[in-house]
Amino acid sequence: MGFFQKIKDGLKKTRDSIVSQIDSMLKSFTKIDEELFEELEELLVMGDVGVPTAEKICEELRERVKQNGVTDPNEIHTLLEDIISEMLSGGEELNISTKPSIILVIGVNGVGKTTTIGKLANQLRNNGKKVLLAAADTFRAAAIDQLQIWAERSGCDIVKQNEGSDPAAVVFDAISAAKSRNADVIICDTAGRLHNKKHLMDELAKINRVIDRELPDADKEALLVLDATTGQNAVNQAEQFKLATGITGIVLTKLDGTAKGGVVLAIKQGLDVPVKFIGVGEQIDDLQPFDAKSFAKALFETGEN
Repeated sequence: MGFFQKIKDGLKKTRDSIVSQIDSMLKSFTKIDEELFEELEELLVMGDVGVPTAEKICEELRERVKQNGVTDPNEIHTLLEDIISEMLSGGEELNISTKPSIILVIGVNGVGKTTTIGKLANQLRNNGKKVLLAAADTFRAAAIDQLQIWAERSGCDIVKQNEGSDPAAVVFDAISAAKSRNADVIICDTAGRLHNKKHLMDELAKINRVIDRELPDADKEALLVLDATTGQNAVNQAEQFKLATGITGIVLTKLDGTAKGGVVLAIKQGLDVPVKFIGVGEQIDDLQPFDAKSFAKALFETGEN
């Protein structure tokens, strides 16, 4: 299955829910007026786009309708696709040009964090990168065991210690191993405990100090994994993590299992953090690099061909 088809299939629930309602609404209007914009805004909010983003989309749409002299409500469909594509563009690429580069993966338990690491490791390895995994979520033995399974599945090295070990010590060992083994990318799993933000901040600050000391010139990404099925709760989580730790990008998992795909817009616009990957299935190759244009096209394309 092709790249675009995977995204299109993964967005089916969102498309069937939000976009089909928008299309039905547009067909019920014979002219473009304020009532149309109000109904559109309401549908976008219901699709978990969020109130500020829905308002911004409609504001931009009013401008373009006016500029282009559009009078047919059916033409709004294409304008919407363009606006959403532009809003989501920027910052999608992973910044991992140094050797080694380091990727910190954070997120609460249950969002698919360790699975995401395994899929990302597999993808980078298929792109010719030598990847080393660091099991720095030492709070749960299950997290270390799960990462070991993914390391074996994706053919990557792993550095781990016992449950309860100092996460920063694991990262230090991983950096040393990456240097000696000539690895391209280190991917670090981290503990996902947001209920104690002080502890989380302290732990991540310590890990970052180790990275800054041992790899001062390395490219570093801090990716937050969010579960798309939680809708606006995912936005709230992202806000808290951004305040606690600073993040460079979002990985949105389980997008195929929800009609709340509009949350991608809420996150990008509300937090000014780019979405870098989306999860659109359970298979090892179902983590897709985010592409704004493809996402918008897949969201609005009708038919199942």
